[in-house]
Amino acid sequence: MKERSRTEYSLLNIFTGIFGYGINTIVGFICRILFVRILSADYLGISGLFTNILSMLSLAELGISSAITYALYKPIANDDKKKIAAIMQFYKKAYIVIGLLVGIVGIAILPFLNLIIHEPPAVKENIYMIYFLYLLGSVLSYFYSYKSSLLTAMQRNYIVIGYSYIITIMQNIIQIAVLALTHKYILYLVIQVIFGFLYNFSISYKADKDYPYINQKTTSLNKEETRGIFKNIKALAVYKLSGVLVNSTDNIAITFFRGIKTVGFASNYTLFSSILNTLITQIFNSLTGSVGNLIASTNEDKQYKFFKVLNLANFWLYGWAAIGMAFVSGDLVHMLYGNQYVMDLKIPIILALNFYSIGMIHASYTYKSAMGLFQYGQYILIFTGIINLALDIVLGRQFGTFGIFLATMIARLLTNLWYEPYAVYKYGLKKNPVLYFIRQLVFSIILVIIGLICWKLCSLCHFKIMVNIIVKIIICSVVTNIMIIVCFWHSEEFKYFLNKITNILKINRRG
Repeated sequence: MKERSRTEYSLLNIFTGIFGYGINTIVGFICRILFVRILSADYLGISGLFTNILSMLSLAELGISSAITYALYKPIANDDKKKIAAIMQFYKKAYIVIGLLVGIVGIAILPFLNLIIHEPPAVKENIYMIYFLYLLGSVLSYFYSYKSSLLTAMQRNYIVIGYSYIITIMQNIIQIAVLALTHKYILYLVIQVIFGFLYNFSISYKADKDYPYINQKTTSLNKEETRGIFKNIKALAVYKLSGVLVNSTDNIAITFFRGIKTVGFASNYTLFSSILNTLITQIFNSLTGSVGNLIASTNEDKQYKFFKVLNLANFWLYGWAAIGMAFVSGDLVHMLYGNQYVMDLKIPIILALNFYSIGMIHASYTYKSAMGLFQYGQYILIFTGIINLALDIVLGRQFGTFGIFLATMIARLLTNLWYEPYAVYKYGLKKNPVLYFIRQLVFSIILVIIGLICWKLCSLCHFKIMVNIIVKIIICSVVTNIMIIVCFWHSEEFKYFLNKITNILKINRRG
């Protein structure tokens, strides 16, 4: 197998992620538009609610995936096939147990669904059957998906991404046809389960084909190695708990305070943030293996320089996307789903702020994972979930959906949004964390100025809905990019960033 440089691997991973996601998003939107037109908002609400419940059940995974990926970096760099095989076999056993545990706990939750859903949703299908299909899809994923971590650690995330989007696009096309012809939600979910299994099986087959030695019998990990993995898993388990409490309780809280239909309305907006976050996350996830290799083979100065570049790219992408979300998403909902689904402007604004605040720690988390700094922040993150739950009750009761989204942002601001980069700077990069926070303050001030300019200009747009969308996208894009370029043109990281782009383009032309 031909070996590539870190830059080539990064380019291939990023390109595959963006191209595949673009096509997948278009097909996914068509599928969702048809979904909304054929089925009621209650179906959207159920989908969002059950997805959140199963996200909470994913706590059983305990962050094993990240811990194993980190454990693979060194043996991969040393080409230690026996050690790689031993780690993967340990991983396999863990995920079989996890899958069974998720299934048992998921079934145990069935009798308690009525405690969350006070009013029966306006759906024809049995609510328990719908939940079971969601659960089945989740359980099946654990028996094969673990091998994707090997491909990621090998800097071949483009394979994982490529398989994901090819199969997802096929799934959406068939779902569109089934919905159009039958109007049956159960069949829609059955297709989802089948293709989910197909994706995980395909990844497993690819890993077995390219790295057949991972299935060979070998010596087990020694006690010290196992202890190190479990130490990281323990830290990641706490981290995952807080993440679930923060990310997976909003729809449950909205259901409790405002009903299942409101979840469906809000999901049209959170879909945009999810799409944009997934797209940008593809870029950072594509770099994880390369960052791990960088850290394993270079000095701290080079690591710090690349972090600053990554952090600027982080701000650029998430700032640009957040501005667009705030001022364009309402018009998009109007055009795609109908004016009856449009919510007050404060909803897309608070979602945009949430999106930006969460997104701005991507660079830090990429480095934290690659450096194996899992133990730092493991306990403080519990407070994120506790604060979020408490504020969900207080602000949700007082301000409804807006209050629940506001609670999430406040909880993050008080905890992991500052501690994640602090840990990376202090314990990983060995730099003064104040340097990071000064730069984030500069970023925030610039973004506020951009936001005020875009808000004023977008408020002048009173055209037909399609023209409105196009004009607002142009306004948000032009203002955001010009401001960022003007502000950072002479910075060291911006020049470094441009130099890397130039080198990538040269490599691409040679190829």
